[in-house]
Amino acid sequence: MRSSRRNFLRGVGGTILALPLMESLTGAAATAPPPTLRMAHFYVPIGVVRRGFFPGEADDVIPKGNLGNVMKSLGKQDPTHRVEPLEELTPTLQPLRDLTGQLNLITGMDRTFQHGTDVHAQCASCYLSSAKAYTVEGSAWPLDRTLDHVVADQVGKSTPFRTLEFSCNSHRDNKESIYFDNISWYGTGHLAPSVRDPRKMYRRLFSSKEIGRYRDVTSLVLEDARDLQRELGKSDREKFDEYFQSIREIETQMNRLEAMRSDLAKVSFEEPPEAYLPRGDYIRLMGDLMITALQTGLTNVATFMVGPERWDTPYMFDGLFDKPRSHHQMSHNQTKMIDDLLKVDRFHMEQFAWMVQRMSKIEESDGSTLLDNTLFTYGSGLGDGSTHQYNDLPIVMAGGGGRVKTGQHIHMAEGTPLANLWLTQAQLMGLKVNEFADSTGVMNDILS
Repeated sequence: MRSSRRNFLRGVGGTILALPLMESLTGAAATAPPPTLRMAHFYVPIGVVRRGFFPGEADDVIPKGNLGNVMKSLGKQDPTHRVEPLEELTPTLQPLRDLTGQLNLITGMDRTFQHGTDVHAQCASCYLSSAKAYTVEGSAWPLDRTLDHVVADQVGKSTPFRTLEFSCNSHRDNKESIYFDNISWYGTGHLAPSVRDPRKMYRRLFSSKEIGRYRDVTSLVLEDARDLQRELGKSDREKFDEYFQSIREIETQMNRLEAMRSDLAKVSFEEPPEAYLPRGDYIRLMGDLMITALQTGLTNVATFMVGPERWDTPYMFDGLFDKPRSHHQMSHNQTKMIDDLLKVDRFHMEQFAWMVQRMSKIEESDGSTLLDNTLFTYGSGLGDGSTHQYNDLPIVMAGGGGRVKTGQHIHMAEGTPLANLWLTQAQLMGLKVNEFADSTGVMNDILS
């Protein structure tokens, strides 16, 4: 077994498991390399209902379970720069209530809309590039090489995958163009295609050859694993067992969803069968795959798109509605569907919070956590899904402990470009850059 950051278990059939960093495999803890800083982006389509997300735009802080009609708009947020402790949370942010010390709420950041194209087309496709408007040749919108690939140019050289792109769009229709369903781009007109099928991502991560349908990865590498366990100390054996159990759970969940998909395909619905898959289970399965890839060093950079922009394809939001609903259609009828939209926003935040919580419980070799060593950002390309505004974007940045100040609500001055955050993250990831896209400077408020 090679003692380095890249440790693998290999079973018959070309099956591979990459292991987390373990002290027993790297020598004494004092000689173990420091954990690598990673970056991941969790993208939510179609913006949010402002009254549920932004502090100061609702009557008061509403406890969980009461998303009723007591909310009202109080108008545009304060245009001045201010930083205050992140203490009280609005209804949409309530799922983060136990995590406030590990994140920053960032409001007031803007993007420039380039007129002449569909408002939704720029939301996702230009979110991580934020190029200066009207400066990119050969493009109808400001789409350039996105932040994940700019960062991966430096930090992705030693990992099996420079970047990984995840999408939770389970539908197979092609109603909209690729610009509505992707946030990662190698450059203008050059898409970094996302993987939507959990099984395809699983095989991409863990198999160099096709795995037999009924032979899961962990079964194929157990013999190698038993030999390895004899080399591990007590704490590493516990970490090893926990890791293997998480892989088992991923496999079990995939098999369950695949069986459900097969059964649904036999029934006649108005909507496609994919609309009836449990939405939360699907997102968390993809989330588990992303977290495992970051944990084991298969990649240091990942993007995670929770759904497509504008598509009218319906989803079965777990426990919210009795039939599949279209997020986009609801967003254009906000007056009548305000309560339903607030539930969807909170549902998405619950998935992000679950992933943050998972990362906070994964211990690295030096006692820090995966979350401490990951810049994990929730965001959307719109500030409001109903009005299609490109200013006051909803951003939550979790992780980066020790490198990033946390527990703050940072409201940026009016007109501050989103690219300032991307520039700051690029520098935190080790890039020697002084500008990114239309940035005007770094965000010193989050730097330790």
